[in-house]
Amino acid sequence: MKFGIDRLLADPLLRKPLHGKRVALLAHPASVTEDLTHSLDALVACGLNVSAMFGPQHGVRGDLQDNMMESPDFTDPTYNIPVFSLYGEVRRPTGQSMGTFDVMLVDMQDLGTRIYTFVTTLLYVLEAAAEHGKSVWVLDRPNPIGRPVEGLTLLPGWESFVGAGPMTMRHGLTLGELGHWFIAHYKLDVDYRVIAMEGWAPDAASGFGWPSDRIWINPSPNAPNINMARAYPGTVMLEGTTLSEGRGTTRPLEIFGAPDIDAKAVIAKMHAIAPEWLKGCTLRDIWFQPTFHKHVGQLCNGVHIHAEGPGYDHVAFQPWRVQALGFKAIRTLYPDYDLWRDFPYEYEFGKLAIDVINGGTGLRLWVDDLAATPGDFDAATRRDEAAWVDERRSSLIY
Repeated sequence: MKFGIDRLLADPLLRKPLHGKRVALLAHPASVTEDLTHSLDALVACGLNVSAMFGPQHGVRGDLQDNMMESPDFTDPTYNIPVFSLYGEVRRPTGQSMGTFDVMLVDMQDLGTRIYTFVTTLLYVLEAAAEHGKSVWVLDRPNPIGRPVEGLTLLPGWESFVGAGPMTMRHGLTLGELGHWFIAHYKLDVDYRVIAMEGWAPDAASGFGWPSDRIWINPSPNAPNINMARAYPGTVMLEGTTLSEGRGTTRPLEIFGAPDIDAKAVIAKMHAIAPEWLKGCTLRDIWFQPTFHKHVGQLCNGVHIHAEGPGYDHVAFQPWRVQALGFKAIRTLYPDYDLWRDFPYEYEFGKLAIDVINGGTGLRLWVDDLAATPGDFDAATRRDEAAWVDERRSSLIY
């Protein structure tokens, strides 16, 4: 198959509208061609006038580990072009930076999850382009976790940098498709084009979204492999808790734990409460000691979510419910556990981080209500999921 960047480079007719134009590139370390050349180098080499570069959260270089670590603007030492940070002093492109190009090419590997901030950065770029009369092309890449949909819909008033609009947590779209949805939903008047992939089969084994013949490169520092990507729609919620999500270990956002929980008991309780939510993956109790971040230097007992190997079922796996069930099990075993982390999350003040992440209070309230059942949770969530499947249909390209 061919990603958008590879099709653009291979076809002079696709590039023809860019001739004579100043071109900007929004990219990160995973923005590479089939032969692992960075897209910036490849675009310059094919003769395009690349006049500026933009970087999302974690920076163009992908060097900043944690959330709310800001990247500076700088000048690219190879091509002497400005590199503007969209996760530094600003989150939205400024008028000054918008004046450096005519067409912005967006070439970012996404993770298929609403909270992943590249989604919101795309929206902000589209809004700025509409305001300044610029064109935006998305060089499309796979949604590595495919088409399945899961989660509650973000509620009005809960929009944030980790919540660009009323979609479910696991949205099942590519960035190119999300661009179409943003334009329709927010009624944006913008010159938009998607250089579509060729041959993407999101339902095909063994990748189920990620082609097995392409090398995985971290789009952000703690996104090291496909197992993490598959678990992420659920494990990202750990950022709103006192539990470690495995930052400071070799398996970030695939595990959860703390010094004061019994992982075997947690797994057993998860199976007792909602065994149907655990289909398609395997849970394994582990020990780990984070080298930085939460519980640094402390021995933690935890759970590793395995969404790979013979136990993986792409259709059955529900990562958001798996993690919600982990919270429910801990709350049931330890009713007074200090689970929810109270700190400004992505610059949102006065709201609990877990609620910002989920775009509302629904998940937290269900976890904390010891009388609430999995059926109660499913009743609300299934409605939202079905509605999003209908909502997104007109934006599908593949």
